[in-house]
Amino acid sequence: MSGEYDSLNHNYVSHSGRKRRNRRNRRKKQIIIAAASIAAVVVLVGTVVFVVKHNAGNDETQIAAEELEAKNQIAEESKDTEAEDDVVIEVVEDTEEAEAEETDDTSDDVASADPGAATGAEKGATVDVAQVVSASSVGENASITYGIDVSKFQGTIDWAQAASSGINFAMVRVGYRDKGTGEIKADSNAKYNMQEAEKNGIKIGAYFFSTAVTKEEAIEEADWVANYIAKYPITYPVGYNCEGFENNSSRQFGLTKDERSSIAIAFLNEVYKKGYTPIFYASRNELNGDTKWNTSEIQKNYKIWMAWYNQDTSNLATGPATSFKYAMWQYTNQGTVAGIPKKVDVDVAYFGYNGTEAAKDTSERETAQADVEALMKFTDANETVTAKSKTNLRDKPSQGSDSTVKVTLTNGQTATRTGISNSGWSRVVYDGATYYAVSSYLTTDLSAKAPETAPQPASPEPAPAPATDTQEAAEATPQAAPGFKTKFTDCNEVITAKERVNLRSKPSVTDADSTVVATLYAGTSAVRTGYNSEYGWSRIEYNGQVLYCVSSYIKVVE
Repeated sequence: MSGEYDSLNHNYVSHSGRKRRNRRNRRKKQIIIAAASIAAVVVLVGTVVFVVKHNAGNDETQIAAEELEAKNQIAEESKDTEAEDDVVIEVVEDTEEAEAEETDDTSDDVASADPGAATGAEKGATVDVAQVVSASSVGENASITYGIDVSKFQGTIDWAQAASSGINFAMVRVGYRDKGTGEIKADSNAKYNMQEAEKNGIKIGAYFFSTAVTKEEAIEEADWVANYIAKYPITYPVGYNCEGFENNSSRQFGLTKDERSSIAIAFLNEVYKKGYTPIFYASRNELNGDTKWNTSEIQKNYKIWMAWYNQDTSNLATGPATSFKYAMWQYTNQGTVAGIPKKVDVDVAYFGYNGTEAAKDTSERETAQADVEALMKFTDANETVTAKSKTNLRDKPSQGSDSTVKVTLTNGQTATRTGISNSGWSRVVYDGATYYAVSSYLTTDLSAKAPETAPQPASPEPAPAPATDTQEAAEATPQAAPGFKTKFTDCNEVITAKERVNLRSKPSVTDADSTVVATLYAGTSAVRTGYNSEYGWSRIEYNGQVLYCVSSYIKVVE
């Protein structure tokens, strides 16, 4: 019998059997090495988790940043280990011998090896699993939540009424970088909006309108935002909003898609380092197919907030299909919400939170006041005025129910006018306090005597409609002279309504005989035959009738 005696197993082994056994032993060693490599990766991951937990008492935002860095490092190390494993476990043999091995050896030695270690095994599709960063300490969940995003352009919001509408969250614009000068500026109603939303149980998120042209500027913006919101309980994400970059008046005009995307990522990453959950805002058309942004790169690590209007909103819980993954959908900019005087953007988020975050800075904060001039532009002035007869001084430039008459200024009493709005209001300082008055009832002629009958009526002309973004929200309503003896300066020009305006039988809103005969809408024209600058009325010819309307609600058709 040819062969060798195996003293361990007490039998003879042929030379061909010895050869097969040697190959099996080599494969066993290779499998053991592969298993040891995998075990090393497991130990490495366990060590990182232990270290993170062990240091849980450290600063929260630093831990979050370290966790993200550790995960990225583990991912890279795992890739390297997998590559090494492939080299270790790959069995390189002569093709003829390999086929013979498969035919001859059907023992459990080979069958028990990890199937994933075998070369040439069937592989699944390559999947890039996005790791979306979240800095929430109260716990994020998969709830569907509903909210709005607001800025000073919504005017002074009654947040108690807004809360009664059932919204869960509000994304508040906190600031912007001036597109011309590059100066960072706060939204004049941001602190008031955050303060009042919190007071009424609405969870808060924030966003910043960026025109950064470098990564350094983006980081500066993120740091400014983090400092500005530090005293407020920001539970929802902090967003990066960048629009109008293709307009040649923008600071960002001429930047490439790659440059803009890297700037956005710098902002988002800095927000995360500061302990807030970042989110990237853009329109669906800009995001789709990496058209204007490197969406496929951004979505790997950050939530996306998509704006897409005029879509089917019958099932907001699912949202429209896109080529990218989004976490929040701004589905209209024409929302009506109780307590908000202007149209508002409305959002649905495909996530929620188990609680409300605490403010990063728990020191005392000042009570914020609403910016009552947010919807008006006042030109600075410095002049002494008096009432032509008498006029009400109000706490807001509005004659609506949200405005309160504080003082009545009579002819002979003086105030200092510090600003004039093109919507018919004056800002005045009287007895050390700031008030607002209808400009047409004031005069700089301090010697002027009041007429025997005051022209100011008891109630104003109702506002024709909510103002548009380009129209001031609270226009003053001037009145006709006593006895309707208003003098008109003749003219002949085609006009239309800015939005809509009442056409009356007489230039008055208080006389019982002054009735609304028609309503003129934007796009429908009439002929103005006269105007009165002192009291703000226009004489109109419309459908063969002579009617009157408030001049500030119409514009000349060019």
